[in-house]
Order: sequence, then C-alpha cells, then structure tokens
Amino acid sequence: MEPAVVPSRRHGKKATQQCPCGYWGDGSDRCRCEPEHVARYRSRVSGPLLDRLDLHVEVPSVPFASLTDETRGEGSAAVRARVVRARQRQMARFAHCPGVYANAQMDVRLLRRFASPRAEVAGLLQSAVERGLSARAYHRVLKVARTLADLDGRDDVSRDDALEALHYRALDRRSP
Repeated sequence: MEPAVVPSRRHGKKATQQCPCGYWGDGSDRCRCEPEHVARYRSRVSGPLLDRLDLHVEVPSVPFASLTDETRGEGSAAVRARVVRARQRQMARFAHCPGVYANAQMDVRLLRRFASPRAEVAGLLQSAVERGLSARAYHRVLKVARTLADLDGRDDVSRDDALEALHYRALDRRSP
C-alpha cells in the first residue's frame, strides 16, 4: 500500500511509498525489503513534517476485479452537495471570526470553542496522545473530526469521527 499524503488543496498532493521498492504492505509477497531498511527509508520523513499534514491516507492497489466491476459508487454530484453543505456550516460557524472560513484554519482557542471533545471522545484521543500522537497532530485530528461531523451535518464531534480522523494518520501508527 502506498500512503498518499495530502497536506491541503492549495498545496497539491504529495505521496510517499512505504518502502524503497514500494510494495511493502500491499498484501502480496512482492516486497523483499528488510524491516530495518523500511524503518530507515521511512525515517527520511521527519515527525515534525508529518505533524503538519492533516491526512495520511493509505491507497491500496486496485484489484483487477474492481477495475472491471460494473458496480457504481456514490456519484460526484452527491459528494459535491455534501461538501457544499459542510462548507456552508463552516462559513456560518466562523461568520464572526475574521479570516477564518474553514475548520483547517482554527487555532487552539477556536478548537476549544467549536471542536471540544465530549468525555468519550476525549478519552479516545488521550489514549492516542499517550501512544505518541503529538500535540500538533492532536489538533489536526480534532480539525479533521470536526470536518467529518460537518460532512454528516452534525453539531457534535462523535467517537466515530475521532476514530476516522485518527485512521487518517496512517504514518503516525504504521511501523515495519
């Protein structure tokens, strides 16, 4: 699997491979890289740099059967409508916050105001921090979780939103 790391729309897409050959973790036996080589390869991307990226998403290889399958997923128009509604929620939320138009722009003060986690969510996030999630990454996870709640049209960040946001931090949790 190759994790595509996307910092933001305005900066474009950035991608990195899991190992020098690019096949580590893809479910096949093609990767011949030793764990120490994978660890050394991954260490080339610093933790502070990874902390500044909102999403670390694993993009697995597409099986041939999926390429030829006639089944269709959710249409672009439906996805676009959901995103437009989420952006409208954010614009309304930040109407009295000059220069802030989206969740990604929230500072810590705004995070506490608009994305403060409930007890069950806070416990989950505390566990992630205790396992090594940095303060900067914690704040990014909260912003992503707030956005996921917006996409679902909800006012509160749920445990599922936080779990999904943590899932998008693949490079924080994967080791060879």
